[in-house]
Amino acid sequence: MTGTHDGTAVVAKRVDSGEADTEEIRELARAAGYEVVAEVTQTRTEDPATCLGEGKAEELARVVEATEARAVLFDNRLGPYQTFNLGNLLPEGVELMDRFRLILEIFGQRANTKKAQLQVELAELRYELPRAEAKVSLAKRDERPGFMGLGEYDESREEDIKKQISNIRAELDRIEETDEHRREQRRESGFDLVALAGYTNAGKSTLLRQLATDLDVDENEGLHPDLDPTAESEDRLFTTLGTTTRRMETDRRDVLLTDTVGFISNLPHWLVESFKSTLSEVYRADLVLLVVDVSEPIEEIRERLVTSHDTLYERNEAPIVTVLNKVDRVDEAELERKRQALSSLAPNPVAVSAIESTGIEELKSRIDGELPPFERERLVLPMCDDAMSLVSWVHDNAHVEDVDYGEQVVISFEARPSIVEQARARASDVAAPVEA
Repeated sequence: MTGTHDGTAVVAKRVDSGEADTEEIRELARAAGYEVVAEVTQTRTEDPATCLGEGKAEELARVVEATEARAVLFDNRLGPYQTFNLGNLLPEGVELMDRFRLILEIFGQRANTKKAQLQVELAELRYELPRAEAKVSLAKRDERPGFMGLGEYDESREEDIKKQISNIRAELDRIEETDEHRREQRRESGFDLVALAGYTNAGKSTLLRQLATDLDVDENEGLHPDLDPTAESEDRLFTTLGTTTRRMETDRRDVLLTDTVGFISNLPHWLVESFKSTLSEVYRADLVLLVVDVSEPIEEIRERLVTSHDTLYERNEAPIVTVLNKVDRVDEAELERKRQALSSLAPNPVAVSAIESTGIEELKSRIDGELPPFERERLVLPMCDDAMSLVSWVHDNAHVEDVDYGEQVVISFEARPSIVEQARARASDVAAPVEA
């Protein structure tokens, strides 16, 4: 993958009906580092040769030449044949990318971890596979290599891609096993796992910073090597490609918050599937905060909620709390109207402004209430060094309500069921406790 671009681009989009909205493709272009200097749109059925109609494709070429743009970015999926034909119309040296190629470009720029790099590579191979198959098919049909200038074909390339896909999947599975082990260690240490999900630019990273804003993360504590004290909150798509985890403390609980890669509309299954190991942070969470931008139009919010639910409910068993973010951008009447309109998809949402800290305390209370219930326990221990060690451990891993140091040590606390079980086991090792 190349680095961030600094060139100019023309965006293009074809829709079957209605008016072509180029806001998202412009955001994608900006995320990749392009400056958009013009756009060309068309409402018509797809032309199998050039996506746009022949006349509009020629107009696109003229616009590119006039603006001296270095790239053309399509908000449509282009087949190999369409890519070839459009490339022949454009001035020499102009880069042509469709929507999914551009997304992969952005992912490549953001991939800073081994897992993210493997996911990008997997997505690229899945993107390339049907094109490799098309080259072979078209070349065979014409009985010569490079049919219609699509380039030399090699039947073994198709098999090479499939083999690479298989190898990367296996490596990602190994990484996921390690991640799952780490998640279980966190739970055993008394941490609740909360994942932030939602579309890009909904404000997830800003919300993460608010929820953990007053806490310092000790990356040397040994338990959680992936804790990250920073989380970018730029207004850019895909700022968060991997996951960022920070610690949040409520009155009773220790919580690990994880910000995950943002959803984006109209992604093909193969691309979502390539990043499923990142989404596993959501699937394995104890609670999911589904963050939406409440300032967007109701229909757009509804569509995004439906898509998010489809993705989350596929393998997620944790409760989902919808967070209506950016309430600073709407008035009370509009907020209430949207609450009512979205009530079937987002019952009892929490309204916040991450940028202004509005509603953050209410959200923290809701997080505490939605997480798995605590169990109460009371242990009576002999007065000894091992008992003092256990009391210290309980303080670190549970919410201690009272400790009485007399002839015996009596400690009352509440914690996750797994922590209570560990405390009981450790207490039995200290000495046969006298149960009160």
